Amino acid sequence: MITTAIVLISFVATLVRSTFGFGESLVAVPLFVLFIPLEVAVPLSVLISVLVALVVVIQDHRDIHLESAKWLIVYAVPGIPFGLLILLYGNEYWVKIVLGVLIAGYSVYMLRARNVFRLEADSRGWLFVCGFLSGVLGGAYGVNGPPLVVYGNLRQWSAKHFRATLQAYFLPASLIGVAGYAMKGLVGRVVLSDLLICLPVVAPTIFLGRYLNRKLAGSAFFRYVYWGLVGIGLLLVVFTIVGIKS
Repeated sequence: MITTAIVLISFVATLVRSTFGFGESLVAVPLFVLFIPLEVAVPLSVLISVLVALVVVIQDHRDIHLESAKWLIVYAVPGIPFGLLILLYGNEYWVKIVLGVLIAGYSVYMLRARNVFRLEADSRGWLFVCGFLSGVLGGAYGVNGPPLVVYGNLRQWSAKHFRATLQAYFLPASLIGVAGYAMKGLVGRVVLSDLLICLPVVAPTIFLGRYLNRKLAGSAFFRYVYWGLVGIGLLLVVFTIVGIKS
């Protein structure tokens, strides 16, 4: 039963990530920990993330906005230490509650907004703000996605460009995460065994997500993304209240 659950969770998480470009960790980790230890669940989730990002970057490299991805990564780096400070010294319970409410609230606002500011070209200022905030949120609670969604929407990226560019951002970040877990001895036989069990489901699901992503054209894509962020914000609040690690 545990093996079946792990495979099903990896399928759902991979489908979310491959279709929308982000969001799998808040699906995978809270559900994985219902069946396996946290020290196995987190590295497993990150390894799946690396696999998805690697396949997408190789397959759809022509769709990546390289300059945008580069500067988002560069500006995320100084934000990570601030996120770690929040993680170490902030009140985790209330920070997560406020973060969840802000993510859900902003997303609802964007869903209802009619005249929204747009960027015709890359803006170094907006790249800094969104990249830095993604580093802060990623360093604190692994929720890098929302600021990247904001920038992608401001630039009016298509669904396929949004998906591919975010994978170019997540791939190096996830590889660094895997290296850190490996140095701490957290990428062991159990984690790798679970990854191998999930591979027959994860691999084809990446391509299914790509197919679904191509079906989400125009503004409809970001409406789905913002509804997804509403769900992520609410899940973050619920998981925090009931005490489930996310």
